[in-house]
Amino acid sequence: MLTIHAAPLVLPAGADPVVDGAVVVDGDRVTAVGPYDEVAEDAPGARVRRWPGVLTPGLRQWHPLWLLRHCYHPDPREAGELGEQPLWGERLAALGDLTETRWSGSVRRGVQRMLRYGTTAVASPGARFRDPLVATAVVRSGLTVVGTTGAPGTLLGERPDLDPFAEGYDLAGTVHGPLTVGARADLAVFDVPDESALRERGAVTCVATVLAGRLVYRAR
Repeated sequence: MLTIHAAPLVLPAGADPVVDGAVVVDGDRVTAVGPYDEVAEDAPGARVRRWPGVLTPGLRQWHPLWLLRHCYHPDPREAGELGEQPLWGERLAALGDLTETRWSGSVRRGVQRMLRYGTTAVASPGARFRDPLVATAVVRSGLTVVGTTGAPGTLLGERPDLDPFAEGYDLAGTVHGPLTVGARADLAVFDVPDESALRERGAVTCVATVLAGRLVYRAR
């Protein structure tokens, strides 16, 4: 089924911005990118999803293994005791030795939280994960695994960050690849007016993530 994702501003990251733009998705592929009126005319009967803000390619997370195996992502049932943010360093050590079952749950929740930040690709040496818990969770999620060529050497700041923009790159340096016809339909939508605001406020403004054509996250 054809789906049109429309937004006030589409930022393909490999071409000029498109005001009142849209991306047409057929299955797991992008079939058109352009002004909404033009692409809608060529896709009669398509389902239309209208989003606020800007629509971009999905983002790339450089440090998934660190965020998933050196941080504990609390279960919602633990929020009263542990809070909702990832625990690392001394707070992680205070939890003691975690069972594999507990780590497995943490990794799954960490992957889901990455999706809430518009992440559709994760980087790992050789484009593969040797940690079985991470590998399983990533495969099940549908995230694309890419290599680490060009990756920053260290985490910026004093703590890990689920926001790919925390590395300080512009949009072109933060997305996995541009929105082009024939590419896998990995999209992210942010409730901001333009790229400058997106870089300033970060991926916490994400309101929707589309992974291989599937809407995997939508803000309530």
